[in-house]
Amino acid sequence: MTSIEINGSFYSLQRPSSYATWRDQTPENFVFSVKGGRFITHMKKLAGVETALANFFASGLLALGPKLGPLLWQLPPNLGYDAQRLGDFFDLLPRSTTEAAALSLHHDAKVPQDRALTVADADRPLRHALEVRHRSFDVPEAVSLLRDHDIAFVVADTAGRWPLVEQVTSDFMYLRLHGDMELYTSGYPPEALDRWAEKCHRWVASGQDVYVYFDNDAKGFAPYDALGLIERVSPPSP
Repeated sequence: MTSIEINGSFYSLQRPSSYATWRDQTPENFVFSVKGGRFITHMKKLAGVETALANFFASGLLALGPKLGPLLWQLPPNLGYDAQRLGDFFDLLPRSTTEAAALSLHHDAKVPQDRALTVADADRPLRHALEVRHRSFDVPEAVSLLRDHDIAFVVADTAGRWPLVEQVTSDFMYLRLHGDMELYTSGYPPEALDRWAEKCHRWVASGQDVYVYFDNDAKGFAPYDALGLIERVSPPSP
């Protein structure tokens, strides 16, 4: 594996020590994506989240240093497309680790001072991706809004349950493969992995960075499907 999506950050604020351990226990070129907290996306529904965002960025993800990859924001199924709400949220998102550190200084007591990390080791760009679960997002206006704000529109394969949008809206593609025929439970047969590999090759050829994560883990398929896709997208051995 070359990357992992940290999902625990969705359920609760993690600690700097945890992020530092993950950083230290992985290979040099490993990349972590980090999922934004559900308090921001599902409870506050992106509105009035200035302090919540500060808490999230103060909770330690900057300890990942150069291994910090894209930030994933997953919306709940009951949150439809609202250009104003989304635009306001996108304007709050830091676009560099320096901006994230500055934002983290505004954290509240939910992140105690002795557990807060409010400095970055270097100034690096930050990327953001949005996963949607409401049909109202599958419109050109939503694609244009994400493109205007340089937010990647997550390609979410959910066995038909939620929208599958394959539009380029940033300089990277973010794929979440939740199951080929059944959500979370079914694996990806060889022909399905071939199709996704072909898409990845096409996006890379057009200049996109591509991040792919398998979430079909209910029956343990995810790591095997990930390895199968890696085999298909890796350059042949000399």
